[in-house]
Amino acid sequence: MPVPDSIRQSPSMGEEMAQFSEENIMGMKFETPERFVRLSLYICDIINNLCFHVGIANYSQLVSASLDLYVPGFKLTSVLSSSSKDILTRQTVAIKKLAEPFKSAVVAKHMFREIKLLKHLQHDNIIHLKDIFVSPSEEIYLVTDRLSVDLHTLIRSKKLEDQFTQYFMYQIMRGLKYVHSAGVIHRDLKPGNILVNENCDLQICDFGLARTQKAQMTGYVVTRYYRAPEIMLTWRRYDEKVDIWSAACIFAEMMIGRPLFPGKNYIDQFSVITQLLGMPPEEVVSQIRSDNTLNFVRSLPTRNRKPLSYYFPKTGHKALSLLDSMLQYNPKLRPSAAETLTSSYLAPYHDPTDEPTAPEKFDWSFLEADYPLDLWKSLIYSEVLDFHKGNVRNGKGRGNEIPCNIASYLNSMELTSPSDRDTDKEVSPNDTSH
Repeated sequence: MPVPDSIRQSPSMGEEMAQFSEENIMGMKFETPERFVRLSLYICDIINNLCFHVGIANYSQLVSASLDLYVPGFKLTSVLSSSSKDILTRQTVAIKKLAEPFKSAVVAKHMFREIKLLKHLQHDNIIHLKDIFVSPSEEIYLVTDRLSVDLHTLIRSKKLEDQFTQYFMYQIMRGLKYVHSAGVIHRDLKPGNILVNENCDLQICDFGLARTQKAQMTGYVVTRYYRAPEIMLTWRRYDEKVDIWSAACIFAEMMIGRPLFPGKNYIDQFSVITQLLGMPPEEVVSQIRSDNTLNFVRSLPTRNRKPLSYYFPKTGHKALSLLDSMLQYNPKLRPSAAETLTSSYLAPYHDPTDEPTAPEKFDWSFLEADYPLDLWKSLIYSEVLDFHKGNVRNGKGRGNEIPCNIASYLNSMELTSPSDRDTDKEVSPNDTSH
């Protein structure tokens, strides 16, 4: 990936560094521009549950903050705090803190990916990046709309009525149609990554694990309950159909009020799936590349797939027909997101004139890049500057305010092409697991 010209260009002399204020909440430091006021912290049981399920010990990395001003927003889990107002627009906002983004080249590359993705994905059902800033201590904050609650919390609070399940499912698939058309796989779709506001508008968030549809993949993605069989069976390659499986699990969870496949561990997870869907067909088993995994699958007791109506006796035929089509072992047999929108179940909301695709594919060329930390840092800063300049051009930002002293940093860098650098490689060009 060539170094963008924007990095080589000196920012205008009229650009100024934003003034920051610091606030400590429960031992956690937040540095935000002064236009953000009344900072409050989102801490709830969802964060603790998420840490438990994915094995994260340091929950401070999962903290989201709600502020008062402009239009911030992002959140990893659920938003249960009091609302804040933008003193200019009076809009409620949220902020996601990316701690230690420049700890290593690997971490910086991951941060670059998430920022670039959020800038690229512009859709009603995708979390909308409103602002980015870098604090004086060089921590990155992503700002988006703050929605009222996540789907995990909503499902746990009460049983959803059928009309809400149907409308939420439509919006999930509408968003996935757009994401997949951009050449992106979410890879971590789950109720906690789906946000809903008081008007039942839905947005998919947290693209930290998103990847291209073409690369060889790692198996350790997607929270266990929503993990597609091909991931558990260690296929070397998989595609956007892993998101279709995850969406099906979410669909069922909205209907029954609990996870469809609540495996206790990796082995139990697949066993639970076979109890409902029977044994995987041979064309699926033949794709397994791990001897241990193959032996495990062969050792399972023979089970036949039963009609879903056996497990969902109160669910309508149209809903079960869609769910059954999405819960196929063979990903080639699952419908695309676009195809689910034409199903009889989603027909009441289907509008082909209002289900857009991405205008262009996302550029994944940076995945093969093997840059040192300082260049990844410059690329991130360039993305932040580009975002702010774009907001100014579109009348959404203040033209003379630059988040942190990015301009000075870029001016101080002696930037050359990565091929001209004689540095130790920190990441293998073939390593796409980051």
